[in-house]
Amino acid sequence: MIIAKMNKLSNKRVALVYDWVDKWGGAERVLLTLHEMFPEAPLYTAVYDPAKAPWAAVFPKIIVPRIKLKHEWFPWLMPLIFESFNFDEYGLVISVSSFAAKGIITKPHTTHINYCLTPTRFLWSHEQDYKNQLNPALRFITKPVFDYLKIWDKIVSRRPDKIISISKTVQERVKRYYGLDSQVVYPPVDIHQEIKHPRPFLEDFFLYIGRLVAYKQVELIVEVFNDLEWPLVMIGGGNLEEKLKTMALPNISFLGEVTDGEVKSYLQHTKGVVYFHEEDFGIVPVEAMAAGIPVIGFNRGGVTETVIHGKTGYLGENLKKSLLEFVEMKFDPRVLKEHAQQFDKDRFKKQFLLNL
Repeated sequence: MIIAKMNKLSNKRVALVYDWVDKWGGAERVLLTLHEMFPEAPLYTAVYDPAKAPWAAVFPKIIVPRIKLKHEWFPWLMPLIFESFNFDEYGLVISVSSFAAKGIITKPHTTHINYCLTPTRFLWSHEQDYKNQLNPALRFITKPVFDYLKIWDKIVSRRPDKIISISKTVQERVKRYYGLDSQVVYPPVDIHQEIKHPRPFLEDFFLYIGRLVAYKQVELIVEVFNDLEWPLVMIGGGNLEEKLKTMALPNISFLGEVTDGEVKSYLQHTKGVVYFHEEDFGIVPVEAMAAGIPVIGFNRGGVTETVIHGKTGYLGENLKKSLLEFVEMKFDPRVLKEHAQQFDKDRFKKQFLLNL
């Protein structure tokens, strides 16, 4: 069936669409996997920064608007940009989106599949969190923009011919905010950990991998590890990095952005990976389990779909309590690695093709 599906698709010109190409993370891994499946497909996007996204150089062509902008500053322009792209020459367009890319306009002869990372966070599920970051005056000024974007976002959610959600968590949001049904195909994860990396300089340490931003509860993580005085390594950068360094005691180390090899070195030798925030899916916990490492996770969102409490990690509501109970538990690395196998790249490719 997969071969027949590929043969059918080979007769169609395919294009990929993504909100912004200026970082590296889980969504970008999805794009690279789609590139493996459709190597001739160009990539359309509203923002492209080659310096911040060198991984995108593999695409045969990247189509961007003439005007250069930052999506954080001009979110109201994003709808106009994506609606301006012309896809008449394509038979299949796949948008990977957490905001405006799903709003492209296609003709009846073009099939549009949206791989939904989440309904737009700052408009729906985390609207209040984003607004709380604005001062009251700016909140008042930007209200018409938010109102316009919410109306636009709900209307264009019906433009794709089919929505595929990255998790059951996102599937539920698509239903709640857009009133639409969707299929679930978990994103691809690099679960192959054959290479043994050297042990880092620390012993018996915990590990955080991710951006240092507010919604990932990084301030809470630093506060709790300050209190416990347990070794913690934090990998990643973000707008809270300097504040966290000021808060942290000497038991917490900040490595910033490091190579994949360094990440795997720490990942393979840590006592546990701390992932204590609500995420749409969460690739880091799966990568940890693939390395035989258990996860201390927040009992909400995508991590509840990947981590089995008591078997591949600990799911809780209170971080300090979770850590204290976690260290009393035993985990079998073989069970962890076997559990992670269900999220591998080949599984994603097969399931995604079956949904086209």
